[in-house]
Amino acid sequence: MEPTVDNVNSEAARLGKRVASLDDAIRAMAETRDFGKHTKLRRVLEALRRVLLQQGGAAAVQSRAQALEEAGVFLETDWASPEILIPSLVGPSLHSGDADTVVMEAASELRMLAVARGDFAHPTLSAEDARLFLSQVLATNLELLFAPISEAERARDGRTAELVRDLFRHLADEIGYDSILDNLVDEIWRILRQRPIQVEDVQSLITRIAVYRNDPDVALGVSSGQGIDRLITSLFGTTEACREDPGFDVFHSRLEAMDAGGLQYEASGFARAMHDTGLVSPYHAQLLRFLLRESDYLLAEALGLSDTGRNCLLRYSELVHRLIEVSVHPQTAQSVYGLALLLDRGILHEPPIVPALWRQLALDLSPVARDRLTAAFGDVPDPRARLVAGVLSMLGQPLGVGQGDNPTCQSARALSMWSYNDPDYLLQMVVWAARDDEVIMHFEGQPISSKESASGVASTLPTDLDPVSLLVVPHLDRIYAEMGRRCAGRPGDPHRWVNPEFHGWWTGRGFHINVDVETGNLVELDDFLRQFHASYHPSYNGEQPLIHPQPAGVAVTDSAARYVGWHAITILRAAPDPQDVMRVYFFNPNNDSGQDWGDGVVVSTAGNGERFGEASLPFDQFASRLYIFHADPLERGEPERVPAEDITRIIGYIERSWGNDRLPAGSLQALEGPRS
Repeated sequence: MEPTVDNVNSEAARLGKRVASLDDAIRAMAETRDFGKHTKLRRVLEALRRVLLQQGGAAAVQSRAQALEEAGVFLETDWASPEILIPSLVGPSLHSGDADTVVMEAASELRMLAVARGDFAHPTLSAEDARLFLSQVLATNLELLFAPISEAERARDGRTAELVRDLFRHLADEIGYDSILDNLVDEIWRILRQRPIQVEDVQSLITRIAVYRNDPDVALGVSSGQGIDRLITSLFGTTEACREDPGFDVFHSRLEAMDAGGLQYEASGFARAMHDTGLVSPYHAQLLRFLLRESDYLLAEALGLSDTGRNCLLRYSELVHRLIEVSVHPQTAQSVYGLALLLDRGILHEPPIVPALWRQLALDLSPVARDRLTAAFGDVPDPRARLVAGVLSMLGQPLGVGQGDNPTCQSARALSMWSYNDPDYLLQMVVWAARDDEVIMHFEGQPISSKESASGVASTLPTDLDPVSLLVVPHLDRIYAEMGRRCAGRPGDPHRWVNPEFHGWWTGRGFHINVDVETGNLVELDDFLRQFHASYHPSYNGEQPLIHPQPAGVAVTDSAARYVGWHAITILRAAPDPQDVMRVYFFNPNNDSGQDWGDGVVVSTAGNGERFGEASLPFDQFASRLYIFHADPLERGEPERVPAEDITRIIGYIERSWGNDRLPAGSLQALEGPRS
């Protein structure tokens, strides 16, 4: 029904009254001193909610963004510093179910929009950065633009769900749909360049884009063109035989009608797409199963194998065939990429690996393991097949392991390190966890059982992990925590003793830390940084490449260089990048290594010589966030040769970030010099 003039006038009048109430609330807060502003916040939030629920309300709040900020609405809240806000956290805030959180988030987004449009010259945020932020927010919450409100949303959020939809439509109308898709495609490619094992979220985004692009009522724009087409076709239309996403039955009948040349064309097409994106189409899994009765040559083509991989396939053909039969299904298609990389690693030539994989194929899972896998992934394929698929992914992508939304970085790092460096030990861990529902490790000669250990670092069982991590991490987490408890009462940091016992014999017994555990203050920075250079920098360690990955700890900071927390990572290598800048390449288990740690310290994941799954920083920037590392105490290097100005520059980074309140007064007098 078309709106009548009376209805329009009525809505305008209602909006006018509510805007007037909002202006009064903003004025009252502005006239209140900082220590009392919180007493006025309830009135402002209620007035904001009432305005945002009206047609045209978002525009009205946008025009008052500067007044809201200057009145102190965002003061001492999570939204106080817009320059450090993270786009990926907007969606969870809007779905929180808390009306005040939703209103604050909406007001923050409209403040961003006012800055992006040039209506508000914000002192800490540029218009370009605000526009980029909003584009990323819109891109990662496409359902709030196009999908109707679900009954669950309606029941949970009531009219707030409509408020959020109206907000996003207003943001998109102002920002433009082309930029949304551009930023979404860029974000997907950025994640895929890190080659994570878990790609369900990325696949979901691509699926939604594909649906929206085919909807005549949705105008997403065309500027992203080939980038988004490559992503969509990688899943749904990789080759001629499945170009229009015909379904598995039609695809299978087309394969049966092909000659050897046609099958080779299909195989090479799927392989190119897989290695280009790191994504695997369910049709690719069906092709692989079909090719089992054709030839190993075509299997090698479909996997895109190197000479090493082809050699492994031909030498261990029976095992590879059985792995495909058991684990490769449309629901586990991503394991095809893991299998290809596993073969290319050549680890089947290591004597324990082939028999260990045969054992894995025949493994009887405990009821607990079956239930956990079924609860997380469903019952098709069965839990045993799902676990074998997970094993292939982890062995093929050691640097693709993620900790999920769990405080288990130590355990995720251990799994990655074992897959990278000691794959037969990883396979043994999987057997213990999946078959016995118990893992036993030793600490200084004494056994520690995961069944007998008290709780670990995580307070609940993680559910958002790959199949191997899902079963093994809870055991490792309890054992890691128990090792820490057995160090209680010892002086210093327990990682000195825990890391070598937990991660493996190759962990250096030399332990260096620059934080006093008792006080939290920084200590012996000069010696710490010189020893790090002497252990890892080729110019000061005799050009010795790192042989085994080494556990290390970093002080993570946010984009304002403020301390966030301690985090476990793995140092993989130190080497010059293509621009001849010495960098440290490391593994970060936090699911997305590309982070802004403030003060110009931005972690790179591609474009600076990184291999898939690696993160990197220039050597001095990495050293500025490092607080623990291990090294061989018998390989001293040349710490005295490190220039004083390099040490001073690194300490400058520390002073301006996590160390700014940890340095005792006067501790830097001997290191005065330029700061960069």
